[in-house]
Amino acid sequence: MEKVKSSKRSSNKNQQNQLPFLSILAQDVSTLAFSEKAIFSPILKRWHPLSAGVAVATLHSCYGNELKQFVSSIGELTPDILQVLRAAEKLEKDLVQIAVENSVDSEDGGKSIIREMPPYEAESVVSNLVKSWIKTRLDRLKEWVDRNLQQEVWDPRANKERFAPSSVEVLRIVDEALEAFFLLPISIHAALLPDLTNGIDRCLQHYISKAKSGCGTRSTFVPSMPALTRCSSRSKVSGVFKKKEKFQKAQSRKSQVGTTNGNGSFGIPQLYCRINTLQHIRTELDVLAKRTIVHLRSSESHNNNIANGTGKAFELSAAACLEGIQQLCEATAYKVIFQDLSHVLWDGLYVGEVSSSRIEPFLQELEHYLEVLSLTVHDRVRTRVITEVMKASFDGFLLVLLAGGPARAFSLQDYETIAEDFKFLTDLFWSNGDGLPADLIQKFSTTVKAILPLFHTETDSLIEQFKYMTAESYGSSAKSKLPLPPTSGQWSPTEPNTLLRVLCYRSDETAAKFLKKTYNLPKKL
Repeated sequence: MEKVKSSKRSSNKNQQNQLPFLSILAQDVSTLAFSEKAIFSPILKRWHPLSAGVAVATLHSCYGNELKQFVSSIGELTPDILQVLRAAEKLEKDLVQIAVENSVDSEDGGKSIIREMPPYEAESVVSNLVKSWIKTRLDRLKEWVDRNLQQEVWDPRANKERFAPSSVEVLRIVDEALEAFFLLPISIHAALLPDLTNGIDRCLQHYISKAKSGCGTRSTFVPSMPALTRCSSRSKVSGVFKKKEKFQKAQSRKSQVGTTNGNGSFGIPQLYCRINTLQHIRTELDVLAKRTIVHLRSSESHNNNIANGTGKAFELSAAACLEGIQQLCEATAYKVIFQDLSHVLWDGLYVGEVSSSRIEPFLQELEHYLEVLSLTVHDRVRTRVITEVMKASFDGFLLVLLAGGPARAFSLQDYETIAEDFKFLTDLFWSNGDGLPADLIQKFSTTVKAILPLFHTETDSLIEQFKYMTAESYGSSAKSKLPLPPTSGQWSPTEPNTLLRVLCYRSDETAAKFLKKTYNLPKKL
């Protein structure tokens, strides 16, 4: 130790980069041990059969005391610390090897000498230091995510890719953490990598969950269904007055929609930005996983099996992105149809006279939304969002027909108009072949197309179908008195509640009398 200290003092004057003190000491102890084994032990063996073993056990203990003090003062991982721990590990291997070779002929094979050399556990110290380093990095990442999410306004105009700037920063910090991890001069990258990637995965999941929270779901925007009523021959007349009143309400709401453009960070453009952001993260996760494998293969701890396993590094975040995109697409679609366009759909379509309150105003405004959507949403998720808007518009159309409240009534003659309006709606999404694929439109329009024929089925026939389907559903209990079938929301031409609702909105004396006699339904709410 004196020799190392004096050489360190003289070299410090030369201002050269020097090895840490304990690294040099480890090298010198190793040299001394091999010298002991070569020169002294063969002679001393005459008086002590394990003289080399005793010598290395003593040196092991002396160096161990110095190392213990050093380790207890470590605060964080630095290159110098790693260098010392590596030197200690190498010294220990040298000393143990000498002890084992010296004890080949002894009765216990040198076990007693080895017992006197408690391991330095340098690798365990390195492992704990790296784990502490990882924790510090992850805590910093989590803090950063929270701070930037508070400032994020989800403005699609923030950059030309139309995703949130905070996601770019989060991914940059993740990339830097992975880079820094693989630059650590250690041999246990593969063993400790899951600690880092799992922590990053949790941080990204946190970001993703915040990106979609508060945006609502389908049920947030679909209006509650009014109670069932029956029509009367005067329904159309009273409907005209209701239409006028509703139209005035709709106009005032429309002007509000125009000025506020949605509600802060949850407006339609902001929802588009959130969708784009999750799509961007999803794409970048693949890149990160591949880059991690490349790093691992070029690191000292190269191991093919582990490298192949890291393909699953960010599995939870990737799944959360997919789920988040789906939830946001659905929320956006139902918000457009049932909130932003409710003045032309829920409050306007077929209120009063069917012929004078047709679907054109709704289609015109919906087309504008679809144009903005096509310009804003990432091309990889655009079709999915438009498909959800189409599904929501079909749901809205059916809701108007089957749960539109007493301001609506349909006669048999209205069927042609309604069927034509629905064709206009599907045509908007087909867009002469430039829109959604025809088979996709066909798939999601099946329910509406199955129910529309009920609107030109004779009332007597409808009543018979309703009685038959209700008896089928309820069995013998339906013979004495027809039970009122509950609303399932699963519309179908063979579902009793759907048939009942068509009768409720049938502008026809026969239907009205049947509903009054069977269920005593009121004419108005």
